[in-house]
Amino acid sequence: MLARKGLLPDGFLLTRLAEDQNQPNRSRSRSQRARFITKTGSCNVAHKNIREQGRFLQDVFTTMVDLKWQHSLLIFTSAFLCSWMLFAMIWWLLAFAHGDLEPRDPNGEPGPVPCVTAIHSFTSAFLFSIEVQVTIGFGGRMVTEECPMAITVLIIQNILGLIINAVMLGCVFMKTAQANRRAETLIFSRNAVIAPRNGRPTFMFRVGDLRKSMIISATVQLQVVRRTVTSEGEVIPVCQLDIQVENPLRSNGIFLVSPLIISHTMERGSPLYELSAQSLASEDLEIIVILEGVVETTGISMQARTSYVPEEILWGRRFVSIITEEDSRYCVDYSKFGNTVPVRMSSLSAKELDQTRGVQEGGSDVQLQGWGLVRAGRGGFRRGGRAYDGSAPQPWYAQSEKPEKEVEQKGQKKTVQLEVIGRQIEEDELGEMSD
Repeated sequence: MLARKGLLPDGFLLTRLAEDQNQPNRSRSRSQRARFITKTGSCNVAHKNIREQGRFLQDVFTTMVDLKWQHSLLIFTSAFLCSWMLFAMIWWLLAFAHGDLEPRDPNGEPGPVPCVTAIHSFTSAFLFSIEVQVTIGFGGRMVTEECPMAITVLIIQNILGLIINAVMLGCVFMKTAQANRRAETLIFSRNAVIAPRNGRPTFMFRVGDLRKSMIISATVQLQVVRRTVTSEGEVIPVCQLDIQVENPLRSNGIFLVSPLIISHTMERGSPLYELSAQSLASEDLEIIVILEGVVETTGISMQARTSYVPEEILWGRRFVSIITEEDSRYCVDYSKFGNTVPVRMSSLSAKELDQTRGVQEGGSDVQLQGWGLVRAGRGGFRRGGRAYDGSAPQPWYAQSEKPEKEVEQKGQKKTVQLEVIGRQIEEDELGEMSD
């Protein structure tokens, strides 16, 4: 659809077709799984056996906005036609009661003043009803001061016509300015990938904005929907778990000036911590992506959604770079938006990798240090956490709550707190300055 509108080049679709041919056939061999959010962002949930249908009529405006366009246009046309027919019947009855419909001799004496001039049949009453409600006023028909009831009907029809126009125009505006309309130019990668980044397995997908206008205060939220069983045996068919987006600011805010790769590190505490290449195909989960923000040009809040099922998550692949610098500005090649390349990666889960690294560190004769920086003394830092002391093997990322340092004195090992070492260094420096 976007290619037909000229928003995406034809090469983008050709690249997508090439990707689909290169994908493994695991999705084609299995029956298609149900998903809560489709790739277009709509909710794939059917509501059945709703007994209290009257609740929808209590919020008529929202119900009309949620309807399809063909149903909305049918309601708009029916509302105007019904109002015109209703007041046409009223104007015809007023003319009939006042005797304005009786035939008169054009050469005879003039009769009484009619309530509405030039009404001789129901057809003329219907035309007068349309003229009153849409304020056309051709000049052939008009209300006289002979009938106060006709003046009252005229006022009521004008007020009701304004209300109908306001409601119909409001519905049309809300339907054209819905939050999902701006989402038509926000694209997500068809597949998500899992690849190593900074030594850790990372879940990644790509998002881009085809318009030049920005999305203000854009945020990305990830959720895992899966079936879980509690310790008491209760089956929870829909369990929603939030996923932290990898961001140095520890927030979900993004600056969508160009296509970005949104990542999530699969570490301890992550719902994907135990996910491996073998278990990925059999996992019953769905990763939902929600992008929210404010449209810069209109100030209307928008939301774009998509989801990834296990068949759409590629293990051991990463996205190719699509941003280049040309003529002192950055250029984005959307024909490579969803292209991926294979990378070397273990098929083990993040949990199994942590356990393997912990055993390797514990079985080595060399005292291995952790990866973190631990405070050591006055204003200094030393590399590593806790040295191996022959205890149970610990994962590489496990940092000791109380950093310790082992020093040998007279053939015996003595454990000294780092804070004590720092205080001794400070006292020595103060003693030297006093001398």
